[in-house]
Amino acid sequence: MSDLPTPRGKLTCDRDLSSLTWLRVGGPADYFYQPADEDDLAEFLTWLRSDISIFPMGVGSNLIIRDGGLRAVVIRLGRGFNRVKIVGNRVIAGAAALDAHVALKAADAGLDLTFLRTIPGTVGGAVRMNAGCYGSYLSDHFVSARLITRSGQIMSLTKADVSFGYRDVNLPEEAVIIEVVLEAERGEPVILSERMESQLQMRDYSQPTKELSAGSTFRNPSGFSSTGRADDEHELKAWRLIELAGLRGMRLGGAQMSEKHSNFLINTGNATAADLEGLGELVRKRVFKHSQIELVWEIMRIGEPAGNDI
Repeated sequence: MSDLPTPRGKLTCDRDLSSLTWLRVGGPADYFYQPADEDDLAEFLTWLRSDISIFPMGVGSNLIIRDGGLRAVVIRLGRGFNRVKIVGNRVIAGAAALDAHVALKAADAGLDLTFLRTIPGTVGGAVRMNAGCYGSYLSDHFVSARLITRSGQIMSLTKADVSFGYRDVNLPEEAVIIEVVLEAERGEPVILSERMESQLQMRDYSQPTKELSAGSTFRNPSGFSSTGRADDEHELKAWRLIELAGLRGMRLGGAQMSEKHSNFLINTGNATAADLEGLGELVRKRVFKHSQIELVWEIMRIGEPAGNDI
């Protein structure tokens, strides 16, 4: 590791990443870095050679890492980046704080961020994806974020500085989000708690939560998430298009489109990243043939294929 700066945090070589993703697939990262704190991260990035790529990684809940792994420094925030603080109507959360934890802490303080309760991942990832469900999106509550640029500069961005879209936001390339400020409306803690419990039950009823999955595989062509209401429109939902094409339960190697929710790609136990991505691409092709609608991946796919997949 002589070509890398020496941080105070933990830096390891050839770190297998499969155990860190919800789909349990993927090859190794050249380097895996867990910063001690934001100063450690800023200094590391300041001195990191510009030709070495970085990839900020959350808890791997919406990610396929290809079987050949990553030729990069994977940065994973942990302790020191997961605190949650309440100030008035605002929630200040470290980027590594789990969405569910943020929702629960907010509800205890009488703040309504209940939509985050069923979203897997971290609040930093939620900003990256403009995560949302039940008619609410991260962008509806976003106030500001602190991040560290690829060159090691610590900067703050307000809502006026960024542009959110459906599952998208424009942030500086390779920037690492370290803290997020959200604003929420007031509510009764008991009522907010009951709402979250109801949402969890709805999720467990409709989604394969006991399987190895990464959440929704494709974005909805409608351009918005499910509202959870009885009058929700389904015609341009990804799951509906997959089902109409006869692909519910379809398999490729160890990968399967869930029987319970057809927009969930699952690892039945022995899938490779190539199986999962290959099945997803096959589904996209057949859905387009059936409906002339092109599905767009919601799961992020990164890295290189294994040698025999090239």
